[in-house]
Order: sequence, then C-alpha cells, then structure tokens
Amino acid sequence: MKQDLIIIGGGVGGLVTASVAGQLGVKTVLIDAGANLGGDCLHYGCVPSKTLIRSAEVAALTRRAGEFGLQAELGPVDLGAVMDRVRQVIDQIQVHDDPDRFRGYGVDVRFGHARFLDRDTVSVDGERLQARRFVIATGSAPAVPPVPGLAEAGFHTNETIFQLRTLPRRLAVMGGGPIGIELAQAFSRLGSQVTVVEMAAQILPRDDAEQAAELRSVLDAEGITVHTATTVERVEQSEGITRLACRNGESHWTVTADALLLAAGRKPNLDLGLEAAGVAYGPRGIRVDRRQRSSVRHIYAVGDCCGPYPFTHMAEYQAGIVIANALFRIPKKVDYRVVPWVTYTAPELATVGLTEDEARARNLKVEVLRFPFREVDRALAEGETAGQAKLIVRRGRLVGASVLGPHAGELIHEAVLAIQARLRVGTLAAAIHAYPTLAQVFRRAVNTRYTEQLYSDRTRKLVAFLQRWLPGR
Repeated sequence: MKQDLIIIGGGVGGLVTASVAGQLGVKTVLIDAGANLGGDCLHYGCVPSKTLIRSAEVAALTRRAGEFGLQAELGPVDLGAVMDRVRQVIDQIQVHDDPDRFRGYGVDVRFGHARFLDRDTVSVDGERLQARRFVIATGSAPAVPPVPGLAEAGFHTNETIFQLRTLPRRLAVMGGGPIGIELAQAFSRLGSQVTVVEMAAQILPRDDAEQAAELRSVLDAEGITVHTATTVERVEQSEGITRLACRNGESHWTVTADALLLAAGRKPNLDLGLEAAGVAYGPRGIRVDRRQRSSVRHIYAVGDCCGPYPFTHMAEYQAGIVIANALFRIPKKVDYRVVPWVTYTAPELATVGLTEDEARARNLKVEVLRFPFREVDRALAEGETAGQAKLIVRRGRLVGASVLGPHAGELIHEAVLAIQARLRVGTLAAAIHAYPTLAQVFRRAVNTRYTEQLYSDRTRKLVAFLQRWLPGR
C-alpha cells in the first residue's frame, strides 16, 4: 500500500511533521535509524549539554558563595553523579517522544536504516515502502578533520562525552564553536584544566567579533586557555596521554591532555541512497529551494541535513514550511532574515540579524548602540555584570543585535520581535520595562542614541526659552 508521507529521521524536524500529519489523518510512516526518537538534540546535543552546563554553573556559584555573603564549600566533583542527572533529564523529556505517543496520532513508527531505491521507494531492513511524498530529516554528525594521528589517538565528540564517569584532569578541545566553548567552560567549572584550539581568528566565528572577544576574556579569567588562529598538525597518544602538535604562524608547541574533545563542526547525515532517487546534494547537505523541496519536488528536507542553520529551532521552523507546502499545498517560503541563536556559556551570547562587521561589509550606514550590564541594577544585584547589549541600527530601525550577558538567550527575543516587525528603535525605548529587570538593557542601549541630542546646547536653549516665556499654569 502506498503511503501519503514517509518521514526519515526522528529528530525535531521529523517529529513535528509527523505529529501534524498523523493528527490530520495523513497516512504517515516515520523511520528513525536510532533506538529512540528525539534525535541529536535530545540525546547528544541541546538537552544533555545544557543540563551539564547547569551543574557546572551550580559548582561555580558555590565557589563564589562568599561574594553573596554566604559560606559554602564544594568538595570533589563526582562526574558520574553529574552524568546521572544528565541521563535523568533526557529520560524525562524522552517521554514526550515516546513512539507510542506518535502511534496514537496514527503514525506508523519504525526503527531501521532507510535507503532510497528510486524516487518513490525506500527500503527499511529489507522491506520496500512507497509514498507520494517524503521528508528527509536525518540531521548531522560530528565532522572529523583529516589530522594525522587523530583517529588512532581516539577522541570524544558530543555523542560520547556525556558517557564519561571520571573527570579528566586535563581536557583538550579541538574547535572553538558553540559546542566546543560551551563544554570547555562546563568541564573547567567542574574542575578540569581545559585548553581550546580554534583555527579561526576568534572563538565563535559566526558571532560579533567584539562580543566574542569579551567572552574570551571571561574564559581567560576563569583559567581556560584559548588558542585562536591555531591549527592542530598532528595528534599522538601513548600511555593514556594525548598530545596535540599545534601551530600558529611560525610558532609551534604541544598541548598535553588526558582526554580530547573533538568539536570541529558538523557534517550532514546523507547515507540514504540519494543518487537512486535523483536528489541533489553537496558537502553542506541536500540542496533545497525556499519551499524546502529538493531537486525531486515531492522529496522535502529539513534541519541539519540541508541547512543552512544547524539549530533545533530552525528544523522546527522548516518543518512548518514543509507542512504548509506538502500537506496544505500552500506555497509558503522560508524567511531567514530574522534567525536568532545562542551560545550557552556564562555569560550567554545571543545573536540575531546583522553583526556590525556584516553591516560594514555590505557598506550599510549603521549606528552601533551599546550598554553594559555593569550599569544595569538587576545585573549588579545578581552579581553577573559581564557583557553588554549591542544594537545595530539602520535608518532608525533595528537590523541586528547581540547580547553578551546573563540570560541573553531569553533577552534576545525582544530584539527578534523588533526586527521581525520592523519596529523603530524608539518604540523599544518607549515601552515600559519593569524595574529591576535585565531587559532594561535594551531601553538603556536605545536611550544612548538620544542622550547627546537631549543634552545639546540647542535643547538647553529651547528649554530655557520655554521656561521663561510660557506661563507656568
């Protein structure tokens, strides 16, 4: 029997699509190559990393107890106990992705490796399944660069690091992107001596350079060693010790560690026999149009397997585009003008829209507004004053924002809405912000735009004139 829809991949993109399709009565098969639904985000990414980061944050706060007028002492960290909590949180969330829940929606959930036999047929463990439409949502996996000795030396990725039971005394991290930097700080706060090696000139290369530099200063102050513009030329391992031969220009040195975390990017999962279906793809993934259709129009793709943004919320957004097109036949197209992302370090770094460098590169005439958290009363009360809000303004409207500070991932959505709705920045300043809140940083940043004008000689003369010549009542 030919299905209406076959979804390959049980991560967020596949699950959102399957949930809607099943509840609408569409004959749907959901196939996942793993043992459980939920995808990378639940099992190896967002959920375990943020849970680990929270434990590390508690450890760091305990060490700072004296700053808050308290006495507390942190004993040796039992990484096994920390990882047990990570597992517990995953198990709690796994309930929402129970296969029986989706079967209750009418979705035929299967586990196995799917491969296309032709543009209308896939094989799963030897069984042939046909459908009118397909959605590929297979996600991505850690990329392994061709560094001599790396494979032989062995390493952890985000798929294995949460299985550790003993805290490594020295941890080397290859890659200064979000995964590398988040886990580097977490393990440092739990007690590891951490060294990060990044090829690019800055950590978090996709983020605002000024904000990334400030975050690096915070990491430096916490005792994390960060090498940027540095390549790993060779990796060796002997007697349980890993050595990374590093190079920066003419300088050479060796990083010695007890464990190595590889966080050098991602690669799309495309072992699906796409050639048999005629689906075009490249190193960055399946090529899709703005309606998420592949080169074969009844085969769609969402999430990391097609890009362009490797975020869970992007897979969810793209799934909505597919639902509109494949199920309702509404020709909805993606709009990537306003895409936020967050690196969950302490302080967090959240970004949306254009960075200052991107705006300058486009020869756009922009204003840059800044306001530091050290001048925000709530930040002072919480003892979290590092960072700033940085707003990019063009023709009176917000076109980009980055927030480095406490709870930046929550705060950034005020900027997301302002850019999405094309609001004038004066609207942000005019909105009443509760006191004392961290969100006041946006209003204070925008107000810096008007300070010079407000207190100019011209304004002072106008006020003097009004006070002298207009009646008081």
